[in-house]
Amino acid sequence: MAGELKVTALAVFIAFFALVTVLGFFAARWRAADLGHLDEWGLGGRRFGTIVSWFLLGGDFYTAYTVIAVPALVWGVGAAGFFALPYTIMVYPIVYLLMPRLWAVARRHGYVTAADFIHGRYGNRWLALAVALTGILATMPYIALQLLGMQVVLAALGLGGTGIRGELPLVIAFAILALYTYKSGLRAPALIALVKDVMIFITIFAAIVIIPEALGGYGAVFDAAATGLAARAKPGHLILPAASAGAYASLALGSAMAAFMYPHTVTAILSSSSGSVIRRNAALLPAYTFLLGLIALLGYMAIAAGVNPTVPSQVVPLLFLKMFPQWFAGFAFAAIAISALVPAAIMSIAAANLFTRNIYREFINPSVTDRGEASVAKLVSLVVKLGALGFILFLPTQFAINLQLLGGVWILQTFPAMLDGLYGRRFNAWALLTGWGAGMGCGTAMVLSTGLKSAVYTVQIGSYSLSAYAALFAVVVNFIVTLGVAPLVGIQGHGTDRTVEEDYFEDSMT
Repeated sequence: MAGELKVTALAVFIAFFALVTVLGFFAARWRAADLGHLDEWGLGGRRFGTIVSWFLLGGDFYTAYTVIAVPALVWGVGAAGFFALPYTIMVYPIVYLLMPRLWAVARRHGYVTAADFIHGRYGNRWLALAVALTGILATMPYIALQLLGMQVVLAALGLGGTGIRGELPLVIAFAILALYTYKSGLRAPALIALVKDVMIFITIFAAIVIIPEALGGYGAVFDAAATGLAARAKPGHLILPAASAGAYASLALGSAMAAFMYPHTVTAILSSSSGSVIRRNAALLPAYTFLLGLIALLGYMAIAAGVNPTVPSQVVPLLFLKMFPQWFAGFAFAAIAISALVPAAIMSIAAANLFTRNIYREFINPSVTDRGEASVAKLVSLVVKLGALGFILFLPTQFAINLQLLGGVWILQTFPAMLDGLYGRRFNAWALLTGWGAGMGCGTAMVLSTGLKSAVYTVQIGSYSLSAYAALFAVVVNFIVTLGVAPLVGIQGHGTDRTVEEDYFEDSMT
């Protein structure tokens, strides 16, 4: 893909990238406040309404890697790649039930992270540290994958290759991201998300009309996809075979449970102005699921169009270059690149919030001032981005993908503590911490046993085998160990709960 420079496409790309750069720096003046406080810099002052939150959550949840990876998976294996659709349908009832309670208690007590809440609920800083470290560990490769999406787009424009030609454009793009995130905090991705989502919707709706029309209609697309998938060395399937249903369903369920445990999604939730905004968005965000289904269809269109990438991540860029005029390909590539900037900014802010609140303030400098806390978070956000850039520049791409595979397994191990904390606090913190450790170890071992090639693990019980998402197996172990340890520790060691039941209801606020 690092062939000749696509001058027209590159010019359009640069124009839109410049637009969002201006917006990123302007965001510091949008709903102006003192960004020297973590609540303002890291959560936008908790003032985002329904529309801004909808775009922010959509930009956070549907990323550049989504646009690149989902069609690539569908191109490679067929129907199994559509597991993201039921997962993004199942996730919103979870959001509707859990997240308004988290928002209410966080607003009442000034919590900035999920680990803040765990600390306040259980009075145990070690359980909070485990949640914080898990969040940071799971977030770092996720940021790197956003860079991978941008790198693929830059290569399609003719800016790929080895050496300075391939690396400098990516470094410049991420340096710009780092600067306006440092200056504007969460306001930058919130404002840019509005532009990004409009561009993505235009791109995808144009693609689902223009490309099938050029290929002879959707009937011809599906016929060609069925033939092409069946001819693969490892055949794919246009319709999901019954044997794959268990793995498919478990991937969807486990991903839905894990999705809003990630620090960046919690950050977007806590930036909302009310619990009602969160509930409205839980009802409205499935519109993005519809969009995701259309994005996934690009994989079948690529098969029908005869796209033959050297690596699957090139599927969408090559399809757009083949089927669109250069100026629109440039617009589409800008949309994808901006789809990397928004979540990467939120992820780096979320990781910085976790480090600052739950590691630096708790274990290193308990007397840090509010302004000092914000300064540390800003610096850490730069370090996080630099680390993610290092993943892409100095390590094999597969390394970031492998870590992200493990990241989904790891982050789900924080679900029991969050669920218990939001609904009852029935377990001792030490029991939850023991369960977390067991889940982390078990889940990691399962994925490593596949050679880091799959998150689906097969359990053999006699002659019966069950294949499912390793994260689900691990969280079951997590729950079982927690239940087993709970009677041993009993009520001894219960930390002080700094919350009361009324804190979890927005209506109780005065």
